[in-house]
Amino acid sequence: MSNFILTLKLKTQPYQADILNKRFNISRQIYNACLGYLLKQYKEMTNTDEYKYILTQPKGNKRNKHFQELNNKYGLTEYSLHNYIKPMQHHFKENIDSFTAQKIATRCFDAFKKYMFHEAEKVNFKKYGELNSVEGKSNKTGIRFKDNILYWNGLEIPVIIKKNDIYAQEALRNKIKYCRIKREIIKGKHHYYLQLVLEGVPPLKVNKETGEIKGITTNGKVGIDIGTQTIAISSNYDVKLLELAPEVVNIDNEIRRIQRYMDRSKQANNPNKYNQNGTINKSNKEKWHFSNRYIKAKYKRLELYRKQREIRKQSHNKLANYLLTLDDKFYVEDMNFKSLQKRAKETTVNEKTGKYNKKKRFGKSLANKAPSMFLTILDNKLKYQNNQLIKVNTKELKASQFNHLNCQYNKKKLSQRWNDLNGIKVQRDLYSAFLIQHVNNDLKTVNVELCTKDFNSFLELHNKEIERLNSYEQKSALKNVI
Repeated sequence: MSNFILTLKLKTQPYQADILNKRFNISRQIYNACLGYLLKQYKEMTNTDEYKYILTQPKGNKRNKHFQELNNKYGLTEYSLHNYIKPMQHHFKENIDSFTAQKIATRCFDAFKKYMFHEAEKVNFKKYGELNSVEGKSNKTGIRFKDNILYWNGLEIPVIIKKNDIYAQEALRNKIKYCRIKREIIKGKHHYYLQLVLEGVPPLKVNKETGEIKGITTNGKVGIDIGTQTIAISSNYDVKLLELAPEVVNIDNEIRRIQRYMDRSKQANNPNKYNQNGTINKSNKEKWHFSNRYIKAKYKRLELYRKQREIRKQSHNKLANYLLTLDDKFYVEDMNFKSLQKRAKETTVNEKTGKYNKKKRFGKSLANKAPSMFLTILDNKLKYQNNQLIKVNTKELKASQFNHLNCQYNKKKLSQRWNDLNGIKVQRDLYSAFLIQHVNNDLKTVNVELCTKDFNSFLELHNKEIERLNSYEQKSALKNVI
């Protein structure tokens, strides 16, 4: 059963906002207590001879079973953590119900599990103000929504639903699985939202002017070649080379200026907390002092990040909605964006200049454009239509090297943006998307016969797109790919 989320704003009174802030802080303390307990038990377990002996055993089901028994013994399971927080929740029962406390414990355990299975290098405690959402397990007890009012341990907060909001009214006809309360800082002030996790699929949106249903799809294939900043699309009806989230503006310089000011202000108001060389004196346990201007700058920085995040998400949703109008089957290369974020390990020297090459890779581009986030949004929208984003085998397919006219593979440098197909020049990313569109059912090879059949149609749409790009002032990421 698929789910979707409806977000509604809460109409909080000042005293209600104070109670919510208090409960968010209590939730943070419970989370940190759970994490401290898990880390303590894990350290104790890893120091035992039994654990060290199991590590020496060959990998397999037998070893995994021994690890599971050891985890149960030291309380490193989700249900053991639920038992651990019972007395803690009872102490805070006027503010936190048992279901909400269990969800906090589950959230903590999910984060710790990544550390325990070596999928993350460390797991962090939540600082004051960092935990900004709590949720229940059902809409029957704890955090509940009924008759446009949020109920939670004595709190009754009305929810803002506009009369002309047809989407929200249609969505509320679905069954509510559970509720989540979210806190956001907008322009230095706290705003509170209720997120309803609903069963089913989101209501179809209707064009108010024509009355037509938006997002109607046809039956066909779409090939996607996604990069760190751009996306190439190939379908039977359209061929496009677009910049991901073009509305997102680079704010690095502004963030850097704010950060430098905050560092200077922080050091000026806390001279005893710093060593003579400018580093923080960790032995000094005095309380930090921050000026009003420092706090104002901090909220300004948070607002910049928030705007970027909202603009990026909105842009990705618009692009995903456009893609859904093309066809219903989407194919994309299986990309490992995390590996592209990491710095290069080997130190290399530039042959021309003799200087060391930078080890930086695509971290900033991925942070600004978030291609992985776009694919997640597209995949979620496809699931609502009982489809999914199909990932092809990148290493086997080699779309950037293949030539369907002679069935040969030719390696190219990343800077080589055009392919020469027996005298026909095509843009590299668009052609890769075309090949991905015509992948076989094994997701490893290209259907050459089908490529030959559709190539002239693709070439016509390709040339039309190149003309559009050449007439467009290249002030974006696209100037590097055509």
